[in-house]
Amino acid sequence: MNPDPRTENDDFARARARLIEEIERELIETRAYLKTDHIDPRVLDAIARVPRERFVPPDMRQHAYRNQPLPIGNGQTISQPYIVAVMSDLLQLPAAGGRVYELGTGSAYQAAVLGAMGAEVYSVEIQPELAARAEALLAELGFGRVHVRAGDGYLGWPQAAPFDAIIITAAGPEVPQPLVDQLKTGGRLVMPLGPSGGAQTLVVLVKQPDGTLAQRELLPVRFVPITRDPIDS
Repeated sequence: MNPDPRTENDDFARARARLIEEIERELIETRAYLKTDHIDPRVLDAIARVPRERFVPPDMRQHAYRNQPLPIGNGQTISQPYIVAVMSDLLQLPAAGGRVYELGTGSAYQAAVLGAMGAEVYSVEIQPELAARAEALLAELGFGRVHVRAGDGYLGWPQAAPFDAIIITAAGPEVPQPLVDQLKTGGRLVMPLGPSGGAQTLVVLVKQPDGTLAQRELLPVRFVPITRDPIDS
C-alpha cells in the first residue's frame, strides 16, 4: 500500500520543525567555536521550507531529517543540516540575497537553501550525472535562480563573476585562487580547509582591498575532497 501523500507531507513538515530545534540546540553547544549562537533567521526559514527529503535517494527519505550527512550515491554525501545552516549564515548574504558561487553541487540541497534565502546561485558539479540530476530537481521545485552546470568547480564561473559570496562544499588543502579572483572585495568565502582524510577546519575568509584574505578558523569538520578535472588541473 502506498502512503497517503498528505500524511507523508505532514510527517515531513513535523520532521523539519524538529530539525530546526536540533540545529538551534547544536548552535548553543558549539558557540565556543562560533563565538555566537545567533543565526540569521533567513537561514532557519529556508531550511524549514526546503524539502530535504527530495534531495536524498528514495530509500533514504525516512532519514532525511536526521541532523547528519547522508549518502547520495557516486561517493558523495548531502551535508549535515547544522553544517548547511552554519555555512549559509557565515556567508552573510546581502538583504536582497546577492550572487553566490558554489563549488560542488552534490545533491543541490545547499544551493536550494541559498536560493530559498533569495540568492542567485551558480553551482558547478564535477560529476555530470549529479549535475543533471540536481538541475532537473531544482527546476521541478521552482528554484529558477539556482543555476547548475557540470565542470571543474575549482575554476569557478567567470562569466557570472564577481560574486558576493563563495561556498565550497568539499575540502581542499588550499583556497582555490581562481575563486579568490572571482570574489568581490569585502566578499566572503566559506570552505572546509585541510587534506582529505586529515584534520579539516571550517574557515571563513574575507577578501581585502589589496586582494589578500583575512581568515578565521571555526569548527573541526570532515568533508569529501575537492575533485579536479585532470585536463584542467
